[in-house]
Amino acid sequence: MIDAKSKNSSTAEDIREKIFITHHDVIGLNFINADSPYFFRRHYRQGLRSHVMEVLLAEDVEIEKNGTVINGVRWYPKAIPRRIFRIFRTRLNNLEHALSEIRRVKITERYLLPGGLAQSREIISDYLGPRGRGLILCGLQQYVQGVILDPWAPLARGTLLTATFDKLHPDGAGPETPLEHWIRQARQKSDWFIRKIKQMITETQHVPDLAGIGNLIITPSGAIKLVDINNISQISFRGDIPLDDRGYPVCDKSIEALAMLENELLARPVDRAERIYRTFLNPRRMADVQALIALDGSHPENDT
Repeated sequence: MIDAKSKNSSTAEDIREKIFITHHDVIGLNFINADSPYFFRRHYRQGLRSHVMEVLLAEDVEIEKNGTVINGVRWYPKAIPRRIFRIFRTRLNNLEHALSEIRRVKITERYLLPGGLAQSREIISDYLGPRGRGLILCGLQQYVQGVILDPWAPLARGTLLTATFDKLHPDGAGPETPLEHWIRQARQKSDWFIRKIKQMITETQHVPDLAGIGNLIITPSGAIKLVDINNISQISFRGDIPLDDRGYPVCDKSIEALAMLENELLARPVDRAERIYRTFLNPRRMADVQALIALDGSHPENDT
């Protein structure tokens, strides 16, 4: 998909500054092969930090649009992405800036692969834009099928996994995957995911954004996968409340989300004496975090 040869023309507007982009914007990039068999379609979830595009086979998109006849019946199967293509919106100052972003992704990979992360191949490219040449950071990421795991969902206590199962199997799971068996599997995989996140926090003082709605997907097998890897922050166990580049207390809200997931998915109360929770779930600190959010007007769903 990536073409080593640069195109001669630059785009009229920097692609990182556009509100949304299309297939033609992507193939107009100097490092993309316009003759590839792929079609780039805007993903329904767009982040503040990245353009998010589905990478589809063009022939699959044609079948989705025009249908295909199977046993005398015309079907319109939805085109399934082969990958997700992300274009990082932040303007890079230099190569070290790009590498620092990638290093945070690598930290997360070390703890969450293979089961807990939508793996991404990060790409630093020479971008020919309206202001001349510069570096741009992109990612070619695994596409994860499943439903959003929302830690803030307003559901009755103990019903999140059941509600998720119903979304994953709207026509019924059949005898192969009864609800009780799936919930046991999901709890085992959730326990692994939560332990790895805690290990990452303890050993590296970094935490991924767990607070943004849509950042976590639960798959049909019950595995939790982190799909938004553009906001991995360094945490502080001191009294200060770290803010991300958007002024949002993402570290504190991510650990609050982690506690909510642990409480709900594992059906047990969190240990508030544990250092992570003792620090970040301190009532006074949580009140200060909420005051910052109220002052800024931010909400987890806007911080992706």
